[in-house]
Amino acid sequence: MNRITALLLATTLLSAPLAGAARAEMLDVEKDELTLGFIKLTDMAPLAIAKEKGFFEDEGLYVTLEPQANWKVLLDRVISGELDGAHMLAGQPLAATLGYGTKAHIVTPFSMDLNGNGITVSNEVWELMKPQLELDADGKVKHPISAAALKPVIEKFKAEGKPFNMGMVFPVSTHNYELRYWLAAGGINPGLYSPEDTSGQIGADAFLSVTPPPQMPATLEAGTISGYCVGEPWNQAAVFKGIGVPVITDTEIWKNNPEKVFGLTEEFTEQNPNTTLALTKALIRAAEWLDADSNANRAEAVQILSKPEYVGADAEVIANSMTGTFEYEKGDKREVPDFNVFYRYYATYPFYSDAVWYLTQMRRWGQLPEAHDDAWYDATARDVYKPEIYLKAAQMLVDEGLIDPVDVPFDTDGYKPATAEFIDGITYDGKAPNAYINAMTIGLKDGQTVVGGAVTN
Repeated sequence: MNRITALLLATTLLSAPLAGAARAEMLDVEKDELTLGFIKLTDMAPLAIAKEKGFFEDEGLYVTLEPQANWKVLLDRVISGELDGAHMLAGQPLAATLGYGTKAHIVTPFSMDLNGNGITVSNEVWELMKPQLELDADGKVKHPISAAALKPVIEKFKAEGKPFNMGMVFPVSTHNYELRYWLAAGGINPGLYSPEDTSGQIGADAFLSVTPPPQMPATLEAGTISGYCVGEPWNQAAVFKGIGVPVITDTEIWKNNPEKVFGLTEEFTEQNPNTTLALTKALIRAAEWLDADSNANRAEAVQILSKPEYVGADAEVIANSMTGTFEYEKGDKREVPDFNVFYRYYATYPFYSDAVWYLTQMRRWGQLPEAHDDAWYDATARDVYKPEIYLKAAQMLVDEGLIDPVDVPFDTDGYKPATAEFIDGITYDGKAPNAYINAMTIGLKDGQTVVGGAVTN
């Protein structure tokens, strides 16, 4: 066999379908060449996997993935059509559709993951927090850590005439709301927004501001901020650099919380319904691959994500959380098997109740200046979250034998059961958003608004 014949044979074998593998039903896509955006975080993984494992091509799609400088640039480029869709903060489609910031009707047929964030503080702050922390029988700090342990530190800063600054990635990011939730649960006011003052720092004990995710560790090291909430690998990067200590993960703030979504303009989905279905199918397959066989594929996923064109961080740093562990204080590595969830627990389904939770936080902190009835929350969720697209794509994958029907919530009404699995133990029922808002001690409630820096009824 000569060299050319050998190469042709190898190519044929590599391109042949595996024995027993189902052939994907090829949709007649309206647009087959697509450019999708993402931010360099590990939860962009479904996009990278769909490309690297050929799931996009199986659907007749030829996809270019482009990292974006920040969340605003990413959203603006989706709205302008420079990007066909993108990895988005779960709050972005809701905020854009409501006109908070940039106005555009953005929708999502696919939730990209659950959990995946952490809150990190500087070494200085950690040392000041430690006297307030309990230890377990092994001498390790007990988790979860309440923000109440941070309160004396903030008071110390204030007595010294120093602001206590913390970073989060975007005003409508999960990170902003999780950081605020944690602080408020510990008795610390993270501040309010108003139409006149969009800093989010009205009446604040801790001052939150935007820092792009990859810049978090350097900003912490420079002393500009004393802590931050961000996705991976930027909490673990602080541990590896020895500049900070992650104190809590978001799964400890709200167990199995929704994190990112795949966002597109409503116009794109209407003009390209088959392309939207094809994209959703490929992403569902990617998510299933990421969680398959008790995360057996995660080591390979880490190597893919570490490539410079994706997350571009050291594989060892990415693996610290993606493979089911999480390192808090240096050397204190613990099992956190659900730190990153991509498929199990119906992670990819766009639940209305997830959308409603984000809307309650926008209202709680003043980004929605006026009160709304419960029906408004439901209607807004339905305007943005599109489970009907997801279910159609999932049914096609079930028919093709590519996913198990038990992994798809075909009989849901779009609302998860009420849960009290939050750090403060307050029950959240997506069908009763105003009752949930009013149960909070810190933040707006009932008919309250912020006028001239003061809360009025």
